[in-house]
Amino acid sequence: MGKKQYWNSEAKNKRWIKEGRGQGTGSNYKPWLTVRDVASEGRSHRVFGHITQRTHHLLSDLELATFLLLQWRSTTTDIREQFPLDRSLTREISKQLGVQHPNHQGLDQYMSSDFVVDSLEKARPRFAIQVKSKEAYSDPRTIEKLEIEKLYWREKGIPFYWVTERQIPSIVFENINLLYNHIEDDDDQDELLIQLEVFSKHMQASDVLRVKDLCMKLDLSYEQEPGEALYQFKRLLAKRYLHFDITKPFVELRCSDITIETVNALKEGWRVSS
Repeated sequence: MGKKQYWNSEAKNKRWIKEGRGQGTGSNYKPWLTVRDVASEGRSHRVFGHITQRTHHLLSDLELATFLLLQWRSTTTDIREQFPLDRSLTREISKQLGVQHPNHQGLDQYMSSDFVVDSLEKARPRFAIQVKSKEAYSDPRTIEKLEIEKLYWREKGIPFYWVTERQIPSIVFENINLLYNHIEDDDDQDELLIQLEVFSKHMQASDVLRVKDLCMKLDLSYEQEPGEALYQFKRLLAKRYLHFDITKPFVELRCSDITIETVNALKEGWRVSS
């Protein structure tokens, strides 16, 4: 699920704070950590979010699965990933618990929660999430750090949840593997917009058609190699130009199940994430 490791110097902490990392909301939020900052044993992802209109930095497939489920919830209004915790408070909590604060070569590190989510739900207008694989819970040190994080959010009066792959439907991981395996990580925005325009036109005219049947039809119409249209469609889904309920099997999707992102929203997302 990806082992996340990073160490900061105090100079880098100050620079990141000055850059606005961990600050802002919606399209103006800047995550404390980006995919470039963290060495991971798993896949990391840069994914455009249609709720926030910016690119999100997700450090594992499990984080991606959690993000996609959060984004599809009708009550979600904002998602802030890699959210830094107030170090003075985490230090205080560490002392209360009698455990060591995360430290590297004598310098206390900033802790972070994987997600802070704003919601329309009256019972929990805001909640925090830490994502860990189930194997991580066999490590006593991981449990200590999670206890610090849990008490941190309790002090803030904000619900805190631990998420493992056990909370994620298996079909979500199947869809992620289907979309993100063999999809090149490129940023050819002009080409993607052309593909988006082509698929948008045909989907609107064939809303009851299954996606895979539409792709076969387009391969024939445009005299392409078999599977080319399906590859391009998956590419648009992986890049979040198109959206669908990630809990539905991809092979069963019909054109009416797909939500098309607006070009203006995509361009704004590129602007604020650049």
